[in-house]
Amino acid sequence: MPTAAEKAESFRALHLASRPFVLPNAWDVASARLFEDAGFPAVATSSAGVMVSRGYPDGQEMPRRELVEVVSRIASRLSVPVSADVVAGYGRGPGGVVRTVRQMLDAGAIGINVEDHDPVRDRLFPLAVQLRKIRAVRELGTSVGLPIVINARTDALWKGPGTPEERFREAVRRCRGFRDAGADCVYPMRLTDAAQIESFVSNVEGPVNVMIRAGLPSLPDLERLGVRRISFGPAASYAALGFLRRACAEIRANGSFASLVDGAISFDELNQLARARPAPAG
Repeated sequence: MPTAAEKAESFRALHLASRPFVLPNAWDVASARLFEDAGFPAVATSSAGVMVSRGYPDGQEMPRRELVEVVSRIASRLSVPVSADVVAGYGRGPGGVVRTVRQMLDAGAIGINVEDHDPVRDRLFPLAVQLRKIRAVRELGTSVGLPIVINARTDALWKGPGTPEERFREAVRRCRGFRDAGADCVYPMRLTDAAQIESFVSNVEGPVNVMIRAGLPSLPDLERLGVRRISFGPAASYAALGFLRRACAEIRANGSFASLVDGAISFDELNQLARARPAPAG
């Protein structure tokens, strides 16, 4: 079984490969195991998926200890690297964010996604504050001997002030700062336009993450545009709940159960997703 440091290094290497990789975002053990079984080389958590499944809206209303518990349970059932979405880090300054990340590392995560949107005040944290947080997380990794993979997200494109052009420039400015502060990858939330993606990648000059959503170019096009990481975000949980809504409508409308039966996994397969993998022989 690879060590945490080996998992972190293999996860970082995915961001530096010649071709982009797709990172699925899970919300529970079963979804995470399904993604691993499908062959994805790493799995991340989705804050929205996790929190809504536990009865909280996305943000930081869910207690940190509950979020850590979910990450711990997921990481204990996977053999691939796990990256934890820590939202804004449950701290207004570096100290609080470092406490959160340390708990995530103890839970088995080797990477994090941290955003610059203040969920309490509904505005962006000052760039200087966010840079101190990223540097502090990088220093934490050095102190514990774990090369944490930091994905630094900015919400400047939709939460920042000014015109769309001004928000784009601010997103670039922030992501260049994140990169210089120690982030391994930067994540401009809601970037979907091909021309803007190409401009963003060339201006940031480092690994860029985009999220799967309506209007995003295809994987071959994203590779051509220079994107290195394509994450599901909450798309899988959206899709799962959308499927259930359609199945319910089908039952109500014509009494057909086909959607719930055709292509479904079995009881044994469902249980298998919750079991720990046996240790490798030898």
